Amino acid sequence: MTKKNLTFEEALEKLESIVEKLESGEITLDDSIAAFEEGQKLVEFCLKQLQTAEQKVKKLSKDTDGNFELNDF
Repeated sequence: MTKKNLTFEEALEKLESIVEKLESGEITLDDSIAAFEEGQKLVEFCLKQLQTAEQKVKKLSKDTDGNFELNDF
């Protein structure tokens, strides 16, 4: 599964799985480093998804003085 096909929920599940592996202490150092790197990429992906979602629920409108302001949708 590539990142393009990955949903936020799937990425979060994978991230939770990685955290469990790392907390267990039962994987090798090399595997821990690889898991950590994958986790970092998943965190970045999730943050981007959340930022995109936040922008979708905001709207740009004019106030009474004609200035633009960003409001919740």
